[in-house]
Amino acid sequence: MTTLTVTILVLLLVSFAPSLAAQLPGNHDTNDKSSSLLPPVATNGQPFPWVHMRLPETVSPIHYDLLVHPNLTSLDFTGAVQIQLQVFEDTSTIILHSKELQIAKAELLAPEGPGPLQVLEYPAFHQLALMSDVLLVRGGMYKVRLEFSANLSDSFHGFYKSSYRTTTGEVRFMASTQFEATSARAAFPCFDEPAFKANFTIQIRRESRHIALSNMPKVKTVELPGGVLEDHFDTSVRMSTYLVAFIVSDFQSVSKTTSHGVKVIYAVPDKINQTDFALNAAVRLLDFYDDYFDIPYPLPKQDLAAIPDFQSGAMENWGLTTYREAGLLFDPNKSSASDKLGITMVIAHELAHQWFGNLVTMQWWNDLWLNEGFAKFMEFVSVNITNPELQVNDFFLGKCFEAMEVDSLSSSHPVSSQVDTPTQIQEMFDDVSYDKGACILNMLRDFLTPEAFKIGIVRYLRRYSYQNTVNSHLWESLTNVSVYTSTHCDQLDVRAIMDTWTLQEGFPLVTVEVRGRQVRLSQERYLKTDDPSQTHGFLWQVPLTYITSSSNTVHRFLLKTRTDVLYLPEEVEWVKFNVDMSGYYMVHYEGEGWRSLTSLLLTNHRALSSNDRASLINNAFQLVSVGKVGLDTALDLSLYLSKETDIMPVTQGLGELVPLYKLMEKRDMEDIISVCQDYIVELFRGLIDRQTWSDEGSVSQRVLRSYLLLFGSVRNHPPCVATATHLFNKWRASDGNMSLPSDVSLAVFAIGARDPEGWDFLFEKYRHSQHTSVKSRIKSALSISPLQHKLKLMEQSLAGEVMKTQDLPHVVISVSRNPKGYKLAWDFLRHNWHTLVKKFDLGSHSISGMVTGVTNQYSTREMMDEVRGFFDSLSEETGSGLRCIQQTYESIEENIRWMDQHLPQLKAWLDRQAQGARTETRGHEDL
Repeated sequence: MTTLTVTILVLLLVSFAPSLAAQLPGNHDTNDKSSSLLPPVATNGQPFPWVHMRLPETVSPIHYDLLVHPNLTSLDFTGAVQIQLQVFEDTSTIILHSKELQIAKAELLAPEGPGPLQVLEYPAFHQLALMSDVLLVRGGMYKVRLEFSANLSDSFHGFYKSSYRTTTGEVRFMASTQFEATSARAAFPCFDEPAFKANFTIQIRRESRHIALSNMPKVKTVELPGGVLEDHFDTSVRMSTYLVAFIVSDFQSVSKTTSHGVKVIYAVPDKINQTDFALNAAVRLLDFYDDYFDIPYPLPKQDLAAIPDFQSGAMENWGLTTYREAGLLFDPNKSSASDKLGITMVIAHELAHQWFGNLVTMQWWNDLWLNEGFAKFMEFVSVNITNPELQVNDFFLGKCFEAMEVDSLSSSHPVSSQVDTPTQIQEMFDDVSYDKGACILNMLRDFLTPEAFKIGIVRYLRRYSYQNTVNSHLWESLTNVSVYTSTHCDQLDVRAIMDTWTLQEGFPLVTVEVRGRQVRLSQERYLKTDDPSQTHGFLWQVPLTYITSSSNTVHRFLLKTRTDVLYLPEEVEWVKFNVDMSGYYMVHYEGEGWRSLTSLLLTNHRALSSNDRASLINNAFQLVSVGKVGLDTALDLSLYLSKETDIMPVTQGLGELVPLYKLMEKRDMEDIISVCQDYIVELFRGLIDRQTWSDEGSVSQRVLRSYLLLFGSVRNHPPCVATATHLFNKWRASDGNMSLPSDVSLAVFAIGARDPEGWDFLFEKYRHSQHTSVKSRIKSALSISPLQHKLKLMEQSLAGEVMKTQDLPHVVISVSRNPKGYKLAWDFLRHNWHTLVKKFDLGSHSISGMVTGVTNQYSTREMMDEVRGFFDSLSEETGSGLRCIQQTYESIEENIRWMDQHLPQLKAWLDRQAQGARTETRGHEDL
């Protein structure tokens, strides 16, 4: 599954149940605290015969025959499921999952004949107990059949309703599924844990005006009395319940043949002409994975469907991947370079899952990273080859910085960490599982060599096809390969290395001190805290890389101990560790180290790669937060950015500098805000002024242009404001029909949204547009408008009539970044909390994104008290234990510390720069 993050453009500018211990598969009594609690009671008052949140392993599903009949008029559905079971222990009770389903009938289809089953429900754990008068004997095969009904969900998970508006204004309904992680149980009774793999044969009833889609191809359609049609789909391969999918809609399709079958894209009729780009990208990517993994794609088809209402970015359902419309639809005349990059990456992610996640699946959600970290990593590996023009390597580093941001807090978690409840499982879909997972895989690939790494993962996929795995299975496959291919050590123990990266949270800060030829190394946990004791007890095996002023050859050293020493062949002027930041760690240079690297950047910055330059910017500013580097040192290093032109160092420079004044905006410190903004604009002025208002250049150049011109416009850089105003007036005069360069249209819209008439015009264009990319840019522009009375569009998005509710998290976070809107966003979040957690699901990426996005730029004790007061008032059922709340507390405390410790330094440094600029100006005037 692809989660959504708020675009850097806007960021820069502007459980139901008590928490019980989970048990490891096959050992469900280990560390289980539920036995000490009162026995659970079913809804009818009888004792419920199972006390654990994880299902027992007495029986296991082999095959599901599932019939579903949604009614898109009454917006409900009925169904029946017949489950073939294998019995591993004598039992008269079957425990399985069901959530908010009305069970009309349950029967056991035993060899001796059918018989009724008593049904007990325990909603707290989403469980059913089927009680049989007949003993189910170990080794036997039995079938149970259940009939059920429910309303189509109002949320974005389970079997839910979606709608769209045609070009004529008609509202049409459809039904779609989103089962990951624990919502298959809301569509049909099932064993809803990833280790319970089974085959599925699905039938769907529909009206003739609709079509039905599922994981497998349709084999026949039967006409039933009343004109209802029943589509029968082929039996699936063995898979987990969270990968089952079905859709009933009036979609249309386009198709293209791959080397192994047919790929089809489905979308609403009015937008089917926007699918060509995604179709071609998907064909190339699926063929690439087929060759790279050397394992044929096992299904006869791979559909991609653009769903009008979709919470996450996309979902890897086997044979029927589903996407937000923004993740699939592309118009060459309306979509930007960022759209092209984003669509290709999200398709690459979901198709990678067809092997990593679908073919080989984690045993339990604690190892979700085996799915998501690999898919995120393979996005970059695949697209770098299938679409080299997209220059994806320019963007990977940003994922590591995003992961480190949350991994630097005490509230972070290991990549592989125990989870019990549905809410805790949802919380695993975060930057640690996705981005950190991808970054440590990239580090390991670089260390082992790409060839050895590929051999190992192919061996892993082959060995565990259609099975479930844990961390150690992957490391064993890579260790076996590395023994024969590694140039580092014949006895390389990949598991010993990688356990230090997956079984403990955080990441190392490596301190480097050069004394002549001697390089002294030490490691500690990088942690933003005022309690140094929290950094103790952590030790990593760190694959160090470095280059020097005397050698561009990448040297390697595996740091296994807290301290160590290495020797250079000669004395050098500078040394740069973590080459291209291929390693997931930060570096601090003691002594003259930072001064030497700053001098290098100021005199010859291209002596280092763009990734090396970006990592120095990031590390320097992040080390200010933990007292390792003075703010003056980091700001002095930033001066070189006036000569920078590459996307990663520029965006990282903005990413470190812009938050400085964003913290002040929440304190209403207008004077210093203005000085800080002026410094940043002046730093990048030359690069901004060289940008053309066009769609020319490479993808990286075009994406950078979007960043810079939006920044210049929002920061009132006169040339940007003048051009954007001119373009907006021409566009409005044409009633929005004039073609604007897609890459710069957000800057144009942002200036247009500054006055009420322009804002209203943009909102009307949003209302009627059929182009998702255009709507996305208008939405961002509306949310960063300085017109405070217009920022009530959060309520518009919650209502979902004009602005889709799926976009609400983005809108809320964008408004919270707006100096005129941050108080509105906080009030909206508080007042609508219970509605939001019901709609988006407690623990989801959407909820955590809003919590941290709205609050993580607060820096006063008053706001800290207000935020803590609200979240402390919540119950466990409404979110009091969410990890994102702890992240919020830590972030605000860090902001308060930063401002208290560094604000005077920042003022003094900026004053010196302003004085220097004035002196230089007078000198020029004297000439």
